[in-house]
Amino acid sequence: MANPFETVKEKVDLSVDPSDEVKTTTCYMCACRCGVKVHLKNGKVRYLEGNPDHPVNKGVLCAKGSAGIMNQNSPAKLKKPLLRTGERGSGEFREIEWDEALALAAEWLGDTRRKDPHKLAFFTGRDQSQSFTGWWAKQYGTRNFAAHGGFCSVNMAAGGLYTLGGAFWEFGEPDWDLTRYFMMFGVAEDHDSNPIKAGIGKMKSRAGTKFVSINPCRTGYSAVADEWVGVRPGTDGLFVFALIHELLRAEKIDFASLARYSNAPWLVIQDPGAADDGLFARGEDGQPLVYDLESKSLVSFSTPDFKPAFAGERTLPDGRKAVPSFELLARRYLSDAYSPDAVAEQTGVSADAIRRIAAELAEAAFESEVVLDVPWTDAWGRKHDKMIGRPVSFHAMRGISAHSNGFHTCRAIHILQALLGSVDTPGGWRNKAPFPRPAPPGPKPAGHAADGGLPLGGMPLGTPFGPEDLIVDDAGEPVRIDKAYSWEHPLSAHGLMHMVLHNAWAGDPEPVDVLFMYMANMAWNSSMNTAGTLKYLTDKDENGEYRIPKIIYSDAFYSETVAYADLILPDTTYLERWDCISLLDRPISSAHGPADAIRHPVVQPDRDVRPFQDVLLDLGARLGMEGFVKDDGSAAYPGGYPDYITNHVRGPGIGPLAGWRGKDGDQHGRGDPNPDQLDRYIEHGAFWHHDLAPEQQYYKHANQSYLDYSHGMGWIGAAAPITFQLYSETLQKFRLAAMGHGAHVPPERHRERVKEYFDPLPIWYAPFEDEVDGVDEYPLHALTQRPMHMYHSWGSQNAWLRQITAANRLFMHVDTARELGIEDNDWVRVSSRTGYVKGQVKLVRGVNPQTVWTWNAIGKRKGSWGLSKDAPESNRGFLLNHLIDELVPRGAEKARYSNSDPVTGQAAWFDLRVKVEKCAPEEAGLTDPLYPDIAPMPEAPERLDVLRYGKDLTGTPTAGTAEAEDWIAHRHELAQTIEGMRDGQYGRAGKGDKA
Repeated sequence: MANPFETVKEKVDLSVDPSDEVKTTTCYMCACRCGVKVHLKNGKVRYLEGNPDHPVNKGVLCAKGSAGIMNQNSPAKLKKPLLRTGERGSGEFREIEWDEALALAAEWLGDTRRKDPHKLAFFTGRDQSQSFTGWWAKQYGTRNFAAHGGFCSVNMAAGGLYTLGGAFWEFGEPDWDLTRYFMMFGVAEDHDSNPIKAGIGKMKSRAGTKFVSINPCRTGYSAVADEWVGVRPGTDGLFVFALIHELLRAEKIDFASLARYSNAPWLVIQDPGAADDGLFARGEDGQPLVYDLESKSLVSFSTPDFKPAFAGERTLPDGRKAVPSFELLARRYLSDAYSPDAVAEQTGVSADAIRRIAAELAEAAFESEVVLDVPWTDAWGRKHDKMIGRPVSFHAMRGISAHSNGFHTCRAIHILQALLGSVDTPGGWRNKAPFPRPAPPGPKPAGHAADGGLPLGGMPLGTPFGPEDLIVDDAGEPVRIDKAYSWEHPLSAHGLMHMVLHNAWAGDPEPVDVLFMYMANMAWNSSMNTAGTLKYLTDKDENGEYRIPKIIYSDAFYSETVAYADLILPDTTYLERWDCISLLDRPISSAHGPADAIRHPVVQPDRDVRPFQDVLLDLGARLGMEGFVKDDGSAAYPGGYPDYITNHVRGPGIGPLAGWRGKDGDQHGRGDPNPDQLDRYIEHGAFWHHDLAPEQQYYKHANQSYLDYSHGMGWIGAAAPITFQLYSETLQKFRLAAMGHGAHVPPERHRERVKEYFDPLPIWYAPFEDEVDGVDEYPLHALTQRPMHMYHSWGSQNAWLRQITAANRLFMHVDTARELGIEDNDWVRVSSRTGYVKGQVKLVRGVNPQTVWTWNAIGKRKGSWGLSKDAPESNRGFLLNHLIDELVPRGAEKARYSNSDPVTGQAAWFDLRVKVEKCAPEEAGLTDPLYPDIAPMPEAPERLDVLRYGKDLTGTPTAGTAEAEDWIAHRHELAQTIEGMRDGQYGRAGKGDKA
């Protein structure tokens, strides 16, 4: 008998060469777009690590990125094109060849285009190539195009773009090297996760800094904050207004910054009832007027030097009165309604805490200014010998924007930054190239062809400047299928993807013939009201025909949505295709300079799939779409997407990629196509970046050197200063239209809504669901967060990541649970007006007591994603999506509108109100509702209890051992204050550096 106590000895090779080839590309396991090194063994992915030379992650790679290897080896990968044979939702398909699939898709799309191109609804998810897919929609001729942003964080984008010409999201970042006081609002762990984590670590490595997180849930970033403020969901705007109230009272405002960089001194016409009431007074040259205290006269804001008045009524040349917009702002926020005492109960933040935080902001901004000895010249030709900054920075995301009051709250945060003078200054919040742009930036959305034919006269998504830019019919009624750019949601800069299925089913405003979707799991975790959504996809008319006649879908995996499509065009994984992370779309720039990147095939597909971008190019050529074919009718890009990336020209000298342009590859930004461009990217680690000169780094909105550079790159139309729009004339134009002024006015039923919500200064109103009759029956707010180690549904089917989280819990405050008689690990029923779900609770203290929350996208439907029938995701996992109505809750005054922000159409995911009840013992153990199983994917691989990978990819032992590396996180920052620590970059000690 063997000795059970004998020490088991295992020989381990201490230095193994894991690969026979290493390629660099760009990760796609979240939105960060980090650089990765892909180690290959026998042509297969053996190992993924961060690229230390990459500007985004500098070698850091998170759990998601490292687990990309298991997405590549997922049993849920689609294998061939599929044609539905059973009823929608059954998952019954037959495999077909690509020739048949593309011919059928071209037939459906061609018939629709000849009949009416707007009968195609083309909506894409998190594909990160909106500049290409939007161009495809434009050339096809349909206005019915939108992307992920409308149900993600369009409030964040629009709120910033209409205020500063830049935004949070991926368009700006704190000055991590110099900021001293950082406030984060409502950020889920996955967004910009590696840069944020690295930035917070860098900041906390310096003495005298503070990180404050405003979030109902204390997770991820909030857990490492120096102070967590557990605000009540949807009241962040009140909290911000109270901070502004205190700063105004103490006169802790950067008036010098406001005078030159904002419209705070611009005079606003005060003439109630007039068609221009509330608009800016302008001179004969069209420039806004200010009152100069030195000359005691009205002068143009473009005058190089003046001393503006921020208050006081002035008489205009026509005899009417006007006041500075700052006076209107101060009057509003100095109101007692926004005092800390007035908002404390509603926000759940004590008045003392609000006052203290306001004082801390003021101290950091005005008593701890940052001074850099860097000369620069402003847009008025004035030379400055220093850059002076306010080291206060902010960041915000979906926790703010996914409310029906989110647009105004986003604007409020940006105005708070501007009042402190911390926008794009040393230590403040900084724009990333290609931002800033004028506010609003344009282009305007196009809904019709310029000449009545094809294609559209412009891109289908954009930023309206006024009522004349809406896409409505002569009666003012919406014509887009999602009702974007209509009087219902005028500034819907990214469309309303969450309303497409409902409206297509209802034929409102008109039916569609083909619904074409890409990478959008709209039958499950990307939809509201799941039961209703499945009805919309499967419902038939009185003739037995589907109310949405044809559905084409492209995805890489067997998601829940695949089962509801008629034709499946299988996509590749991100390691098998070309992608373009473009300055025309959502680049990987930092505040230090512009950057873009590519993905390229580091492995070849082992199944019959094609990159979606190649498929779109093929379909465009088959349909004879302008730009997709040459004069002789042949394909314009016969080499597929890499051919397009290299040779497509969007403007003079401007293409999808900025690096290595020109015949010899020696131009950047602008230049003719370079046939070797992609080779240069691959040689350079799959990215390009440019470091701005020191004198261009800050004040980008008014820095002449940067503005010249931005104009030269084609990002802005003129090298002119960009003014912060604290008071929004664009919003006032819509309000005036609602009062009956102008040639474009809303239908009568929308007028009160537009007047109420299109206030030129940020307002706060309760989330719509909070004011519905009977809301007291649902006393708790319910939120979702995405776990740091997962991203959308494709992360929660990953074999490695599932070992971290395979079933979600409902997190509840211990005191709230005690009041409800609920104990840790109990099963509960969570109900809203729309439906219910069952799940298991986990009691915590790090959550607002009026709030419950859970991880998003963990719950799966049985049969999907290649998971076994007893997988925890489909037996214990659940979605709050089942509880959210896509319309403002029935019985409400605004029931005919979508459950969205009234300004932008942003999906109001976080307005949800619920009640939670303990389940009876016999109800425990299994989630509910459980929808019927989806049939397995045709020719699916055998399901394995344990997914094994890499046994055949054993590394080759090498002689000796790897050299030990002295690695310390944030080494450079710590070396400044810790005696004896060697300096270096990215945690590594510099060569030859001495202790």
